[in-house]
Amino acid sequence: MVGIGETVELHGHRGARGLRPENTLPGFAHAAELGVDVIELDVGLSADGVVVLGHDQVLSPANLADTAPAQPDDPAFPYVGKPVRELTLAQLKTVDAGVRQRDDAFARTQRPLPGTPIPTLAEACALLAPTHVGLAVELKTDPGWTDEEIGLFTAAVAGVLAAAGMTDRSRLLAFDWRVLVEAHRNHPGLRRTALIERKTLVPGTRWLAGLPPDDPVAAAAAIGATALSPEHAITTPGLVEDAHALALPVAVWTVNAPADMARFITYGADAIVTDYPDRFARAAPRPSATARADRSDG
Repeated sequence: MVGIGETVELHGHRGARGLRPENTLPGFAHAAELGVDVIELDVGLSADGVVVLGHDQVLSPANLADTAPAQPDDPAFPYVGKPVRELTLAQLKTVDAGVRQRDDAFARTQRPLPGTPIPTLAEACALLAPTHVGLAVELKTDPGWTDEEIGLFTAAVAGVLAAAGMTDRSRLLAFDWRVLVEAHRNHPGLRRTALIERKTLVPGTRWLAGLPPDDPVAAAAAIGATALSPEHAITTPGLVEDAHALALPVAVWTVNAPADMARFITYGADAIVTDYPDRFARAAPRPSATARADRSDG
């Protein structure tokens, strides 16, 4: 993320979820064509240790559909509805991620691309490496994961980004702040974005790496976060000001109306995360592609 106050970054949520299938290579390519600065994506870990893309820890029937088993008479088939961690890459690769399965707002604006497979993080890196686009990689864990599992998952993601030469252009995101603590300790070359929303800030929360939710901005700084990403519903001018006082840029999610984008920009937000990157131009002027490519952090 660029420095506080320099410009406002455009982050494509799950690529460009409102326009193309989420967390897919065609979606990322389209987001890059639209001029996003950063692509936000979600990752999980397959049963055979491959970092794969997907928003949910369980394959969701909202945006995924089974095709055929990875091998005849596979007892795990059908795969949709099963945990990602219980399926191999071969099994996951049979799932069609190219058509919205739920009749909702995204289905009405998203161009279907049937036959699009679930990609790996390595494949996403290979696609985006030649571009200027940065990566915001959200690790999908929860407080039920053990610390050992958190460590293994974080190391796997960091390893893929390093192998692709994408460390400097990437940041890790997590609601489960143990991921950020682990990254700060063992993968300091990766920037770390603390995600917050209403349900992770309740009394007794287990999401914040053992810290109380009373002052999430101070807590994020205390665990070594390098940026804060709040849910739009809890983002106020005061929250942005508090984050900036601790040198934490603020990326607000998920903002789809141009009027709301403009409002958060007036609050001082440093980045807008949106399902519709094509709408951002109505809220804020964009620097040229050359200027974006020249940014020190991609």
